Amino acid sequence: MKLLVINGPNLNFLGIREKSIYGTEDYDYLLRLIAKKGEECGSRIEVFQSNHEGAIIDRIQESYFDGTEGIVINPGAYTHYSYAIRDALASITVPKVEIHISDITQREEFRKISVTAPACDKQIYGHGLEGYLEAIDFCLKK
Repeated sequence: MKLLVINGPNLNFLGIREKSIYGTEDYDYLLRLIAKKGEECGSRIEVFQSNHEGAIIDRIQESYFDGTEGIVINPGAYTHYSYAIRDALASITVPKVEIHISDITQREEFRKISVTAPACDKQIYGHGLEGYLEAIDFCLKK
């Protein structure tokens, strides 16, 4: 199975930013965790990260044409206001999971609202980096 993991703004700063919220493991650790999962389940998993909304939308749209069979997305702060990313996700009919490392329901008020989650099949939050693996498993079972 071909899966796409999309990471939005500031996720490349894992292990650097707000360690009490996002943990001490860095972005390379996350990449290795996902690669290992791909090997274990025999899936091709591409990871894409951008701090730019348009690049994320472009990659979602490309997934329509490139054989992607499932999308795991952590839109970062775009979760709370990017109707453009929401619309791009809604255009793609493969299984989609929105993931958040922290428990967004227990944080600032603005973080409790996700405009992108309704375009996804599932939302996982507060499970740390393990949430990515749970999201991959969900896509594999769909």
